[in-house]
Amino acid sequence: MAGPTVRRGVALGLGALWWWAVARLVLAPDAGLLEGAVAAGGWGLSLLPVHCVPKTRAAGAVGAGRWRQAWRAAVPAGPGQAGEVGATGATTASPPHRSGGGSGPS
Repeated sequence: MAGPTVRRGVALGLGALWWWAVARLVLAPDAGLLEGAVAAGGWGLSLLPVHCVPKTRAAGAVGAGRWRQAWRAAVPAGPGQAGEVGATGATTASPPHRSGGGSGPS
């Protein structure tokens, strides 16, 4: 039970420290490097994503090797070999047309 209370107390204390630094920067003519560092550091921490989950638990996450496979499939293998962009403009990463490539329905 002490864990959440301690975390909230630390967050409240650090938040108060950040507001003190910002207020000193705005209001005090003698504010200096310490206040600037605290304000910039707190602002930088606010940019971090805090509601993250591991990739394995994320909804809609793709496998680790998916992008590597896509890049390898799109890299030209050489003249006249699979992977080269031909007259059709398709690479080996493009799915085949269901209609067989014709202009109208079969």
